[in-house]
Amino acid sequence: MEIFSSNRQGWSFFFCLCMCGAICDSFYYSVHEERKSGSLVANVLKDLKMDAKELSDRRAQLVSEGTKQYFQLDPHTGNVILQDRIDREALCGQKDPCVLVSEVVLEKPLQVHRIEVEIEDVNDNSPHFSKKELFFEIPEHMPANTRFPLEKAKDADKGENAVQNYTLSPNEHFQVDVQNRSDGSKSVQLVLQKQLDHEEESRLFLILSAVDGGIPTRTGTVNIVIHVLDANDNFPQFSDSVYKIKLKENALRDTLVTKVEATDKDLGSYGDITYSFSQVPETVLKAFSLNKQTGELTVTGTIDYEDERNYEISIKAMDGGGLSDYCKVIVEVEDMNDNAPEVTLTSLTSPLSEDSPLDTVVALFRITDQDSGDNGRTACNNEANLPFMLKVTANNYYQLVTHRTLDRETDSEYNITITATDWGSPRLTATRIINVLISDVNDNAPLFEKSTYEMQLRENNIPGLFLGLVHADDPDTEWNAKVTYSLLPGKINDHHMSSYISINSETGNLYAIQSLDYEQIKDFLVTVRAVDSGSPPLSSQVIVRVVIMDENDNTPFILYPLQNGSSPSNDLVPRGAEAGYLVTKVVAVDRDSGQNSWLSYELLKATEPALFSVGAQNGEVKTMRPINKRDTFKQKLIIGVRDNGHPAQSTSATLSILLVDGFSEPYMKMVDIPKEEVVEEKDHTLTMYLVICLAAISFIFLVFVVVFVALKVHKRRKFIESSALNFPVGPDFPENCGAADAGSLSRAYNYEVCLAGGSLNSEFRFLRPLFPVFSMKPAQSQGVQRIAPGSQDISSHAAEEQIMSELVYIPGCLPYHENIDPSVTHSLATPASGGQCDPPS
Repeated sequence: MEIFSSNRQGWSFFFCLCMCGAICDSFYYSVHEERKSGSLVANVLKDLKMDAKELSDRRAQLVSEGTKQYFQLDPHTGNVILQDRIDREALCGQKDPCVLVSEVVLEKPLQVHRIEVEIEDVNDNSPHFSKKELFFEIPEHMPANTRFPLEKAKDADKGENAVQNYTLSPNEHFQVDVQNRSDGSKSVQLVLQKQLDHEEESRLFLILSAVDGGIPTRTGTVNIVIHVLDANDNFPQFSDSVYKIKLKENALRDTLVTKVEATDKDLGSYGDITYSFSQVPETVLKAFSLNKQTGELTVTGTIDYEDERNYEISIKAMDGGGLSDYCKVIVEVEDMNDNAPEVTLTSLTSPLSEDSPLDTVVALFRITDQDSGDNGRTACNNEANLPFMLKVTANNYYQLVTHRTLDRETDSEYNITITATDWGSPRLTATRIINVLISDVNDNAPLFEKSTYEMQLRENNIPGLFLGLVHADDPDTEWNAKVTYSLLPGKINDHHMSSYISINSETGNLYAIQSLDYEQIKDFLVTVRAVDSGSPPLSSQVIVRVVIMDENDNTPFILYPLQNGSSPSNDLVPRGAEAGYLVTKVVAVDRDSGQNSWLSYELLKATEPALFSVGAQNGEVKTMRPINKRDTFKQKLIIGVRDNGHPAQSTSATLSILLVDGFSEPYMKMVDIPKEEVVEEKDHTLTMYLVICLAAISFIFLVFVVVFVALKVHKRRKFIESSALNFPVGPDFPENCGAADAGSLSRAYNYEVCLAGGSLNSEFRFLRPLFPVFSMKPAQSQGVQRIAPGSQDISSHAAEEQIMSELVYIPGCLPYHENIDPSVTHSLATPASGGQCDPPS
């Protein structure tokens, strides 16, 4: 706590009157020392002219000068409370008056009121002497009325409580004389009333008492021992009674302050002079030392201008005969710039909202310097390139305010360095770092990592399969940065989006709800929204494209020949056919896409493997050599169709080929032989019956063959004559009649097909690649549903049966089916006349 002198108080009061607005009136109070902690000093409400509520709302604070706070202000009552016991003597020493200066700081608006509290003295210290005994050696011939200076008693109290009088124990030789000096101090002298006689009494014992003026009075005593000597009639004498010296603070140890010198006209031991301190305070003993022989005064302790600005040192010179003289050394301490400024933080707003307006007060602090003059003048500044600036107020108070917009996402914390510099030489600097945290507001919407997302999912997935994740970052913090995800409403194929896909609201993980089929859905779009938890909440959206990847999950389907176990078809090949003769063509489709729908054909099994071949790409069945009479009448081929998927899917088609010489109706009825069944012989009795039946059937068959041959010759002649008249010669055919998207039908072939009259079965009577004789009517002209690759209309054995049941035969045309895509079958046949084969009404 800094103690102000009267002169400084006057300048401070004048400075207070000159301030505009912020600095207000000064208030003066007093309190006795040694009062207990918590005692009431004063109430400032009346002087401040405000009530307790206003005092609390304006965040009143009591700021004391110095480091120790002796007083505390209760902002709710306005009472100034003594925070710690005060010892006036320890605080102010002998200075009078003892005043403690504080300031009441009010905010909104800023006002500073000066409070001066005078510490009043109480009589709590007794007078005391620096020594327990005083020794005097007085010659016996010393004349009466000779005066001997005595050491004054010290009393830490002031005024009436200090030493007021001295008394001497009763005796016949001495009395005490007390005199007041011009400076207000008292001098005490021992006066010889009656001449001493060394032979009668060589030693006297007296008691000197010092009495103060307090109530009750306090007394201090010292013993005086007087040795009666023989003649020593000259006193030591100082050359100067007062020495005035100037000494800079922080002077080094052993620095010579001054040298006092006294002389004595006596000779011998009576002329030997020794020097000593006389009644000096403890501060002098700590700071200086005196050479007893030479009288040199040197520095032995710390000299600090802020602690003690001047010293009064009393020095005694005594000769060998006990005679003495006194002088005074006044040391004035010169101030040096040895104290750096101090930054005292009064209030701080932290954390500070990032949307705080400009000129918001962040901190209030004060700069002080214990030095005087220019050494105590200060200047203050803060770092550049920060969104804060300093505003100078009054009485070295500064406000740290915002002057740019804050953004927590750019800087969430500021360490602001306040630098205070004094005007001394050399200049001293002090820094204070103020930490300001920036609190978050919800000013940033979530931001997705990508502008769009694309995720792939294989068809036939497991329900609940993880697709991928979307992630959005929010640069805000805590709840303002907590992001939740959701799907915007939408439909896929007239079904709600939520039945296909779901999202984890916490992580952004996307899951497939059900198993998907590439043949139904190839891709779809879903919109994901990310919303933070701020107030108000902010959101953003992103498009996620889910692509269904095809798998080879469909087996090739045979369009032609139809595989219907109830009525298998037979293809006729004349026995005169040469090598390369086109027997038929296997047509198959695959609902998959890409390489999963690329089909290849191969001959798996044949009655005679070397007789027929199958085109690997187009499924054409051709003869590999000329057909001779030794070849088996009925040829059975099993043709496999395999796609290019992984793993590959395959199916097979069974062809029945009859090697014939003609196409008569009876013959065809006869050769329409059902499949043979292999029966294992389990019982000898059953075998006998079978042999008998076989013999009977063979006989009937031979009779039937004879009749059939006769009819065949007649029918063949009639058929040749009819063919020569009806078929044109050399027609023009297009190279490729197939559609571009006909699946595995990459090439077009033309066939001449004639059916036996009156026959409604699926057997051909004659097949020869001469002229286009049939075609399929386009489906759109009749409202027929088109079957494309991947369709579900033909996907099972039941579908095959449906197709067979709806086949209608027209003379000169292939079977017509309403559900077969014309683009697939159109290239198979055209009518011989160049027209169309319309379905029957």
